[in-house]
Formats: sequence, C-alpha cells, structure tokens
Amino acid sequence: MRRIGFLINPVAGMGGSVGLKGTDGNVEEARRRGALPRAQERAGITLRLLAKDADIRFTTCAGAMGASALRDAGIRDFRVVYQPAAITTTEDTKEAVAAFLREGIDLILFCGGDGTARDVFSIAGRTVPLLGIPAGVKMYSAVFALDPATAAGLVSGSYGLQDGEIMDVDENAYREGVLETHLSGIARVPSRAQMTQTAKQVFEEADEDRAKEEIARFLLEVMLPGVLYVLGAGTTTEAIARRLGIKKTLLGVDTVRDGNLIAADANEKALLDLVSRYPETRIILSPIGAQGFILGRGNQQISASVVRRVGLQNLIIVATPHKLQETPLLYVDSGDPGLDQEFGESIQVISGYRIARRRKIARFV
Repeated sequence: MRRIGFLINPVAGMGGSVGLKGTDGNVEEARRRGALPRAQERAGITLRLLAKDADIRFTTCAGAMGASALRDAGIRDFRVVYQPAAITTTEDTKEAVAAFLREGIDLILFCGGDGTARDVFSIAGRTVPLLGIPAGVKMYSAVFALDPATAAGLVSGSYGLQDGEIMDVDENAYREGVLETHLSGIARVPSRAQMTQTAKQVFEEADEDRAKEEIARFLLEVMLPGVLYVLGAGTTTEAIARRLGIKKTLLGVDTVRDGNLIAADANEKALLDLVSRYPETRIILSPIGAQGFILGRGNQQISASVVRRVGLQNLIIVATPHKLQETPLLYVDSGDPGLDQEFGESIQVISGYRIARRRKIARFV
C-alpha cells in the first residue's frame, strides 16, 4: 500500500488568465478581475484516473485543500490529518506537509505552482519524494508532471527517482516584466522518461540575439495589413515588437495591428473581446526554453477559448535554433484535452529568416 499525502493550493493559477502573472499576495485582486479557481479542476483530472487504484491510500487536508476533490473524484478511503483556515495561506501548506510527514507518507502529491512547490519543499526537503500537478501561473520548477493525466500515470506506475530543482520566482519583479529566479532547493521527484518537466532555461548568447532578430525580420515581412497579432511572452516575441517600434510586455501578452499597439499586457477577457472585434487574428508564441511548452506555462491569458476563436491554423510558433536544439519535444497543456489533441503530431516552428522546422508534439499518457 502506497501512502500519498495530497494537497491543493485552492488559489493556484487564478492570476494567470487575468494577467497577474502570479497569484501570491494577489488573490483578492485576481477575484476582483473575475478570475476563477482552476486547481480543483486540474487536481480532479489526476484523481479520477487514480480512483480505481486500490494500492493507494490518501492522507489529505479538509475541504478545498484536498478532501473535497477526493470525494468528487469518487475516492472515499482517505484520512484527513489537517484542518486549514477558511482562507488558506502559505502557512496552511506548510502545516499540512508537517502533518503528512508525521503520518509516514511515501510521496507528497500537490496541486499548485512554483510557490506551492517552494512551500512544500521548505518542510519536506528530501525526506520524501514530491510530485506537482501543474496548476499555477508560473511553473519553472522541475518537480511537475507534464500535465494532470501524466501525474496520475507516474503515481500509479512504477517509477525511479531523480533530482528536481525548486525554482523560486520573484513575483513582484515578474509582474514588472523582470524574470528573477533563484534555486530554493533540489527535491526528489518520481521519474519516468518524458513525464516530468525540466527547469526553464534562458539562453543569452550573442547568437541567440542574432537569431531572434532574423526571426523578427522575417515575421515583419509576412505580417498582413488589417490583421490583429497576439504576441505571447518572451524575448523572441519581444524582438518582433522591437522591430515594430513597440515596447513589449516581456512576460505578458500584447496585441498589435498595422504596426500599432492595440492592447498591452492583455488578459484572457481582453483577448476574447479583441478576437471577436478582429476576426482576422494570428497568435505568435515561443515555447518555454528547455521545457518546450507552447501553451499552459506562463501564458494562460491565451486560453483554450482564445485559441479556439482564432483557430489552430492561425498559430505561429517561433524559436531560435539553440532553443530548438535544447527542446527535443514540444508540449501543449491548454486545459482543454480535446484542443491539445487537435494540435496533431507535429508543428511548424519558424527558426530564422525564411527558415522553418517541424517539431514533434509529445502526447501525454
């Protein structure tokens, strides 16, 4: 019998679709902007797949931090060892993990983002393995399964262990467009090939800058008049904006049309409004370095609903040769499994001036 400590950060990911680039310290602002909780739904995907595994016994928290999701998934055989506050905080996560350790659990399965991973590790350390169900806005740490279904596949099967970096992101700096990270620790993580993500990598060589400029030069040649272009986060799309003479929200989503900035740092609601007003729309995205995610990591503003309105045929993926070299597979985790499957087996990636390559899109188990 495997004993799993299970917890949810109920507010994880709420800031993504509304453009907050993180929820730490901004829960009320996320709610004010109309954000809806997504962690319960993400955790539910994993739990429903684990519901028939008779070899698992869950230890969890009361209410929205665990028990409610377990019951909704049809799991009745679990033990509640921690009662969180009505409005959960970082301290609830830490107290819950301490309670799990006292119960002698074999694995901690948590649903959240980098902040949740940091809090779990601050108490658990390397004493037990950790595995994250991705539900946050930023997931740079290498302790997350590729998606909720993959988390279930890892937990229910046999696995080895590997080291996974816990990356802590300064959310205040992140909201200002500055990516500042530091290593919080190295956890033990369940491992099977291509089932956990790597830590994000940032490439800064001079060749990278030249490659980004070449991509931007080509994109400007093919951008059509009257078409709205949605520019995803990152330095590659920043190069496109720079050539247009527009200041890019580095870690946000901007829209341009005929060389003019239409909306800066747009959230999901703004994007849905814009794509309804501009039926001719293209989305330009660059995968996260080394992780390879096109959708679902750091760009939740470009939701499945936005992509469906625009159409998969109107997605433009850009990446430098170096990034592609370090990214053997691309991934999609839009939150809509049906849409993820519609991407097919591969996608074209513009990697230079009039140069494109096809990259395989990995399928989750």
